[in-house]
Amino acid sequence: MSEKPLWWREALAGVGGCLLLIVATSPMYAAGPPPFIATPGRPEYHGVGWLVAVAPVVATVVGLCLLRWWPYLLGAAALLAAPHAWGELTTMSHPVLLIVAKSAAYPLALVGVLACAQSLWSNASPGLGAALAGLATGSRLFGSAMVGPGWLFSDPSRPTWHVGMIAVGLALVVPAVRRFRRGDRAAAGPPDSPSRAWRRWRLVVAAGLAASLVVPLSLLTTERLAALLDVDWSALYRHESVAIAVIGAVTLVAATVLAAVAGLWSLAGALTVATVHVAVAAPLILAFTALGVLGPMRWLGALVGAAVGAVAAGSRFRVAAAGTLAAGAATAVFIAYAATTGHPEKLAEQQRVVPALLLLVLVTAAATAIAGAAAPVLAPRGAVPAVLGPLVGVLTIGGLQTVQVTYLEDGLPVSSYLNPVFHLTTSGVLLLVAGAAVGGLGVAHHLAERWAERKRAELIRQEAAAAERDRLARPIHDGVLQVLALVQRQGSQLGETGSQLAMLAGEQEVALRNLLSGGGATARPGGDSDLRAALTALASPVVEVATPAEPVVLPSGPAAELTAAVQAALDNVRRHAGPGARAWVLLEDEGDGVRVTVRDDGVGFEPQRLVDAARAGRLGVAQSMRGRIADLGGTTTIHSQPQEGTEVEFWVPRRS
Repeated sequence: MSEKPLWWREALAGVGGCLLLIVATSPMYAAGPPPFIATPGRPEYHGVGWLVAVAPVVATVVGLCLLRWWPYLLGAAALLAAPHAWGELTTMSHPVLLIVAKSAAYPLALVGVLACAQSLWSNASPGLGAALAGLATGSRLFGSAMVGPGWLFSDPSRPTWHVGMIAVGLALVVPAVRRFRRGDRAAAGPPDSPSRAWRRWRLVVAAGLAASLVVPLSLLTTERLAALLDVDWSALYRHESVAIAVIGAVTLVAATVLAAVAGLWSLAGALTVATVHVAVAAPLILAFTALGVLGPMRWLGALVGAAVGAVAAGSRFRVAAAGTLAAGAATAVFIAYAATTGHPEKLAEQQRVVPALLLLVLVTAAATAIAGAAAPVLAPRGAVPAVLGPLVGVLTIGGLQTVQVTYLEDGLPVSSYLNPVFHLTTSGVLLLVAGAAVGGLGVAHHLAERWAERKRAELIRQEAAAAERDRLARPIHDGVLQVLALVQRQGSQLGETGSQLAMLAGEQEVALRNLLSGGGATARPGGDSDLRAALTALASPVVEVATPAEPVVLPSGPAAELTAAVQAALDNVRRHAGPGARAWVLLEDEGDGVRVTVRDDGVGFEPQRLVDAARAGRLGVAQSMRGRIADLGGTTTIHSQPQEGTEVEFWVPRRS
């Protein structure tokens, strides 16, 4: 019971961070679509604009390096955003420093919220973590709903809401900061293990480079872009959407490569969430415009959609729920397009409240649920902040820039705020793609978890079996083995019957030692075998086997063939080395292959004897030993001299 308040304290701090995201995506002045769903223009900066462009990059990298201190990140975001919001409320001037601070507050808040979601997942509350990751998207869509069609009218009450949200958000973050300061590091999630540190830094590098793509892309002027494409610069100047789409395509390719560097799971999750972000832009523009004069209704629709999506993401069936919501939103988009005979802008022009409200709820819920459903796939890899933050953000920007080349008629866009709405079917297709992608992501994650569970279960079984053998070995070693050894040593003094008993006692002693050392269980997961155990089972009173301390794993087929070749060599020792001859088997693991040496102290033979035996049709050595090893891609070497014993050496590559 003592841990439960901690989870809720973290969750409330995450909700406080979501309030800061709402403030960041609902600016006082917005010309065109709200920032989170707007199609970005060309990234060209001059003068102090460079500071506004570089500050978010620096804030992103710093936030990703300080993920364990996420309560401080949220507190810093609130303090950086507060002066600018207060300036809007009091209509005071905004110095450059306040503008730069506001631009750095958004990435700090986003990384902090996603780090909180990662922490909730790590602290055994995956449902809350997934719901909060979804709310990181839902809250930004709600912020866009606050702006709505900003070109229609200005909302003078928005600065008041901003100040209130920042105050409430900071109040919700303070308890998490206080608990962190008292030394309760659980509030920040478990520390990184050394084995995962390299993976975390790889994510930081990939996400930081993705966030900084805006800097080199801003240098692509019209002239430079025309030179790269080998076209006339005036053509690009007349078709600005084409130039923006080219830059978007470059952004997509670069961000995709960086997401792949972060890992295949990161790539799949980033592409899935970015696809739904691109898909919701046009439907939301349509819904916001239709509900333009109904501010409270627009806010309520976005709030209900975000809440439905968060509940779906927090449930056990988050993947199925996210896919269903995506399919439902796509269906609503196609119905809106068909019901208006291919002119969905009529819903906005005629201000159809009910269809627009349903579309707003479904689209917001789908985007929130898909982002939340992707989080549990990324959370075990510590990738939630880096992937759902900078990587998804850059992919979304590139996607919005690229997809606008589908918003053309006769080669040119319609000069209207609603231009994306005229091509609403593109959003419907992208919603279906996102729903299918999150379903495939969930299935792949489930299969990977099942495989990992089976592997863990097999390791636990092997450890339990080894522990049980060790437990049994102690009393057996102190009793039975000592008795068998005594009989073996003194049995020969009791005549012929005693000699037989001594021989049998020696054989049973060796067999019992093999059983206690695990020699009977050679099979391993994945169709592999422990060659060490198989060769150890060949030991007897006249055969000594020396093997490495660790298992020597080979595929079951080659291991069986190599063991059979060693048995054939030992049979030759028993038949031809003479009475009383002893044999020694040595196993060596050489990394790229294994080497087994069988040596005896018998009578030996002339090297020509093997050639004579082959000519006479006696092919035991050629087939049972050389043939088996040759089929495995290995080599067999035999050295012998009369009265000096024989040495047979087998070498087999690990992968034949």
